Amino acid sequence: MGRQGNQSPFQVRLTASERKLLKVRVRTPTAQYRQVLRARIVLAASAGLANAQIARRLGVAVNTARKWRQRFSTEGLAGLTDRPRPGRPRAYPAAVVAHAKAIACELPAVTGAPLSRWSLAELREELVASGLVDDVSISTLWRWLDADAIKPWRHRSWIFPRDPDFATKAGVVLDLYERRLAGRRLEPGEFVISADEKTSIQARCRCHPTLPPGRARAMRVEHEYERGGALAYLAAWDVHQARLFGRCEPSTGIAPFGRLVGQVMGSEPYSSARRVFWIVDNGSSHRGQASVERLEGTWPNLTLVHLPIHASWLNQIEIVFSVIQRKVLTPNDFTDLVEVERRLLAFQRRYEQTAVPFDWRFTHADLDQLLRRLDEKEPLTKAA
Repeated sequence: MGRQGNQSPFQVRLTASERKLLKVRVRTPTAQYRQVLRARIVLAASAGLANAQIARRLGVAVNTARKWRQRFSTEGLAGLTDRPRPGRPRAYPAAVVAHAKAIACELPAVTGAPLSRWSLAELREELVASGLVDDVSISTLWRWLDADAIKPWRHRSWIFPRDPDFATKAGVVLDLYERRLAGRRLEPGEFVISADEKTSIQARCRCHPTLPPGRARAMRVEHEYERGGALAYLAAWDVHQARLFGRCEPSTGIAPFGRLVGQVMGSEPYSSARRVFWIVDNGSSHRGQASVERLEGTWPNLTLVHLPIHASWLNQIEIVFSVIQRKVLTPNDFTDLVEVERRLLAFQRRYEQTAVPFDWRFTHADLDQLLRRLDEKEPLTKAA
């Protein structure tokens, strides 16, 4: 018995995983349009629509709907990819490819270009201007660079360690994270605290209420807002017990930080502990020998441990702050500072209920290896 009406002989039946993948592809804003279109055709075909209906709904030719229905029906997801195009790709000498990569690996100022970073279009112009090629497409240039993972349009900030005692100071902190000090294991009555301040947390009252996520719509947050002031969140994290202490203060300073220390040291088991090591950076609230004398003089069982300069990445409390930034403060949408403080302290209690010690994997051996690599590279110096 023959086919009836416009029913296609290529029926589309999706598995759960195929349907999920196609829906993700449709909703991904960075996906290529042709891949999104093919996914929509297949999804529509799986819903029982005829080729003509799919074509009208998606604004494409009937042949286009027929083609991708058939390709998926016979080849599955692999059928939705582009097949190799006929013809031989244009060949470029190896010297041209090497020269393009060499330009990409130089700062634009070296060539006299008034740019801070290269883009693909600017690299193409520079390569053509060099006279080695008459023309080259941006996609070809991208393939050359992608082969060696060269992305000159991106940049990362970094800072060269300049503390003369970097290895010694950082080594002490990393040893404490491993429950060691001076070659011995920490005893049960010894604790390690990581502490710092998160400054200038603003209360931004949006001019229009934030809209929750909806179907095919992300959360919407009004761009304009009224400032409701700012406060500081001071926190201390017990590295091995996964306990979090925090407080909100109008600003940072010696007195606010002292109140945080008192909040922790005035409670058990820290008040009667043999020793409590406080790991801090070199912020003004706890900088230098004066802070050591002040805090250790107030709390005899407290030992202040300073990180090297510009080494906050070794301070575990920064991980807590990153969690708070993502889960509590982004997007910033608070009516006033009272609501900010209430939310911070409520999250602190919630977080501590399920918190576990961080899986810290950067060890003393990793530090030694990093410093050896840096010793092989000299920091850039200013031209004479």
